[in-house]
Amino acid sequence: METTKLNWFAVFFTFAALLPTLMANIADFDEVWQKRAEEAREATLKAYIPDPSEVTDTLNKEVHRTLRSITYLSNATTLIEDLPSNSTAGRHLLGKKRYSGPCMATNPIDRCWRCQPNWQDNRKRLADCALGFGYKTTGGKAGNFYLVTDNSDDSSNPKPGTLRHAVIQKEPLWIVFKHSMNIRLTQELIMQGDKTIDGRGANVMIANGAGITIQFVKNVIIHNIRIRNIMVGSGGLVRDAVDHLGIRTRSDGDGISIFGSSNIWIDHVSMAKCMDGLVDAIEGSTAITISNSHFTDHNEVMLFGARDSNPQDGMMQVTVAFNHFGKRLIQRMPRCRWGLFHVVNNDYTHWEMYAIGGSSNPTILSQGNRFVAPLNPRAKEVTKRESTEDVWRHWTWRSEGDLMVNGAFFVESGDPNGASKAFSRFESKANVKAQPGKAVNVITRFAGTLRCIPGRPC
Repeated sequence: METTKLNWFAVFFTFAALLPTLMANIADFDEVWQKRAEEAREATLKAYIPDPSEVTDTLNKEVHRTLRSITYLSNATTLIEDLPSNSTAGRHLLGKKRYSGPCMATNPIDRCWRCQPNWQDNRKRLADCALGFGYKTTGGKAGNFYLVTDNSDDSSNPKPGTLRHAVIQKEPLWIVFKHSMNIRLTQELIMQGDKTIDGRGANVMIANGAGITIQFVKNVIIHNIRIRNIMVGSGGLVRDAVDHLGIRTRSDGDGISIFGSSNIWIDHVSMAKCMDGLVDAIEGSTAITISNSHFTDHNEVMLFGARDSNPQDGMMQVTVAFNHFGKRLIQRMPRCRWGLFHVVNNDYTHWEMYAIGGSSNPTILSQGNRFVAPLNPRAKEVTKRESTEDVWRHWTWRSEGDLMVNGAFFVESGDPNGASKAFSRFESKANVKAQPGKAVNVITRFAGTLRCIPGRPC
């Protein structure tokens, strides 16, 4: 495994020289951006985890521990066992809008912070709660709070008190909102690193404009905001730091674009109807967790790795956990290239073409998800590979403990023990099994944005 790691490093640096020609949306790849790109490459190497099983096993252990310990356990167990397996009745039965009881944290990330009535006085506790490959992400924990008071947006000369003014600061910041607001971004929101965007205590919507860009930075948390109706940005002068104003080309219309960045955690977001992807992670991005989120009304939901010609994406390690892939979704949940992907305890209640796809030999471990196939008899397969069978049959795509509903089926490939080998340097090391797919109704019960009122548990 160490030899493999070194080979990937060699590939990574070989392609580093090509990156200036691949700078999405940067019209002038000046010295500032060149420095950021080099620092981001170094951060990626540091963020890469040589023994991924340490991450996957920890997450699975914590899920088991949470379901054993919550006071709701006896009822949860009954519901898990009694839920019908041929429909989405579980989501209707356990949907968060119908729940009016005491605070209930049904997965280990939420259990870490959610049910404390004084959460607003200890917001930064959230930074200790990440799991999965983005577990080292702390965002703005080391910095001060920044209070957003103004929903306006000036992309070249942002006003103090606006979200754009907050994210371009160079020091760590924990960004919160004075009140509920809808923010229309005039151009893509280009973030500096060491930031947390924390929407708790307000209803924060980014909509009807450009999206969020996390490019050549590290250590970003995006939490409890809504993102929808994201459009293509026209490009032009955009301030990306307090001391740098750059020229951008047209943006793609992604809700959240992660480009050459590491240690990124997206949690409890609700996303829909973006022009391109809801979440894209490309160009060697790694150490990413996407959790507790709700996705609806979209075609190409998630893209991990932009091109088959980019082997530096072999460094990519992404966890997709505890999410609800909901109504009117079509494909790419996610669509993967090159890297290593842990898709665990998600609820896939809708797709029209397929759920999980890929090309260029990604390693995919699907554990304890529920896949509810559409009525279309031609769209029952969970997986889709962009290659010929003589090639893809060697790729490691494994399904463990997944619940298949309404005729859904997952086509596995590669060595039956390939996932264990890929996720651990030590073949004798026991891998911790995930909670089975029938538990995801409970685990994902509160996916999406939360209604957090100061003085009460979220």
